[in-house]
Amino acid sequence: MRYADLHQRSITDPNGFWMEQAQAIDWVKPPSKALFDENAPIYEWFNDGMVNTCWNALDRHVEAGRGEQVAVIHDSPVTNSITKLTYTEMRDRVAALAGALAAKGVTKGDRVIIYMPMVPEALMAMLACGRLGAIHSVVFGGFAAHELAVRINDAQPKCIIAASCGIEPGRVVAYKPLLDGAIMEANHKPDFCVVLQRAALEAELLDGRDHDWDVFVKGASPAECVPVEGNHPSYILYTSGTTGQPKGVIRATAGYLVALQWSMKNIYNVEPGEVFWTASDVGWVVGHSYICYGPLIAGSTTVVFEGKPVGTPDAGTFWRVISEHRVKSFFTAPTAFRAVKREDPKGEYVKKYDLSCLKTVYLAGERADPDTIHWAQQQLDVPVIDHWWQTETGWAIAANPMGFEPLPVKIGSPSVAMPGYDVQVLDEGGHPVGPGILGAIAIKLPLPPGTLPNLWNAEARFRKSYLEQFPGYYATGDAGYMDEDGYVYIMARTDDVINVAGHRLSTGAMEEVLASHPDVAECAVIGVSDELKGQLPLGFLCLNKGTTRDAADVVKDSVKLVRDQIGPVAAFKLAVVVDRLPKTRSGKILRATMVSIADGKEFKMPATIDDPAILDEIRTALQSLGYAQD
Repeated sequence: MRYADLHQRSITDPNGFWMEQAQAIDWVKPPSKALFDENAPIYEWFNDGMVNTCWNALDRHVEAGRGEQVAVIHDSPVTNSITKLTYTEMRDRVAALAGALAAKGVTKGDRVIIYMPMVPEALMAMLACGRLGAIHSVVFGGFAAHELAVRINDAQPKCIIAASCGIEPGRVVAYKPLLDGAIMEANHKPDFCVVLQRAALEAELLDGRDHDWDVFVKGASPAECVPVEGNHPSYILYTSGTTGQPKGVIRATAGYLVALQWSMKNIYNVEPGEVFWTASDVGWVVGHSYICYGPLIAGSTTVVFEGKPVGTPDAGTFWRVISEHRVKSFFTAPTAFRAVKREDPKGEYVKKYDLSCLKTVYLAGERADPDTIHWAQQQLDVPVIDHWWQTETGWAIAANPMGFEPLPVKIGSPSVAMPGYDVQVLDEGGHPVGPGILGAIAIKLPLPPGTLPNLWNAEARFRKSYLEQFPGYYATGDAGYMDEDGYVYIMARTDDVINVAGHRLSTGAMEEVLASHPDVAECAVIGVSDELKGQLPLGFLCLNKGTTRDAADVVKDSVKLVRDQIGPVAAFKLAVVVDRLPKTRSGKILRATMVSIADGKEFKMPATIDDPAILDEIRTALQSLGYAQD
């Protein structure tokens, strides 16, 4: 079967298609049907089936005789250690933790917040919740106390599982004071906390409330897997909202299992026993889907990496990990590759390692500019596959089905819609537009299994945020176009499409041109207010390490490049060289914050910002061009 036919069937016969895919997971009680649409536009999947996530991720592989296979490799350059855990070891440790939690009263439907760094125990905590039918909410380790307090108030957890600290290059981040501060600020108080004590910094525990992880699980009776309904929430994952109040994305259990199982073989081309590495963090959706759940559900080996693309110790870290652990498929964010490329533009570190095991690289998390893809392809000599998805969807909206039928790669496109995603490009009135025309990218309802059915305790907000703009569709918030072959091109967030003298222009297209300059390592384009034209594009350029060209010359070249390739209509005349760009910890560039600074507007400091000091550097750069005036 060709992929196009498979996709067509997933749209025209969702029940038949997804019931077939559902046979690949273990059910306690199989569902009677796939799609439950009685409450449209709130759709759910496999509601009347009974299933358990932890069983599908661990126990079934042990029962099938593969318990001695390595399930998790923890590679930590910051502690200079490597730990390997088999499926049997993971199952036993997860069952013990789940038993200890159950003994303290954690039951099906209770919420548990997990506040941990990149250690195997983070996965154990997630899976222990799944074992009991508890609903976990992972909060990025080291997140500010106030932001953690907001999530405590919203999720109302019975318990919080944390670590004493996280370890960054050159510094140790104490988590316990942040946790204590958050609990003090929050109106809701958890019944108890479990703290993993790390050698780098042990935390002081509060008598009666806090438990040392090792003591807590010692002697605990292992818990059995609790069956839950197909639509039972597996987890809540908070994503930033425009109001400053985070949105709690719900992930329903059964649809997620089915979608991840399908994706591991068909998108990432990973078989049971093969090594899959996603260089992300468990705090992000990518970490949930493709560090913890996806690889383990598929019976493969997952790498949990506690380090950075550069600086732990150098720009060759990725290649060492791939070589040492024989990684077949590698998934990271374009920003990570740009950091490596900036440090090592000629790929000298790549040559030091045997990367013959590596078959495919996958990029997601933000737009993958063609220059970064070309660089990675040249250095690694394997397909570099861009794909597109969101926290809300939980798995890829558009991708290249490498394990089913590899499609021709079109640089700049994350390829085609995945099963169940009916992707369309709409004008402002909600009407589909033709190939090549820029518009709002939306997905015709219902969304496929694995995607969000709703927001936690906020259905009105769910409808307003995603369903009301284009009735009958899910609004992705992304802008772009599709070509005549059905390939999707994501050009910007809809907020990043700027209006220059009546012309709607994509900042992403301009960034693509700027990134092609040989001296530019990374760039961002924003729209700044202009009395005459409404908005004008303004570029920020970060230069490659070792560049000897004068910054003014690079700016001059860049302006000419955009003029030559996009045309005078872009009115691109403003650019400035900066050392770095403000980003979230997951690598997304904070363009909206930069626009607010440029236009002199007040803004809320983004909770996920990697380093707030960068904003002062951006303000200074903007002031040199006459913007960001107080």
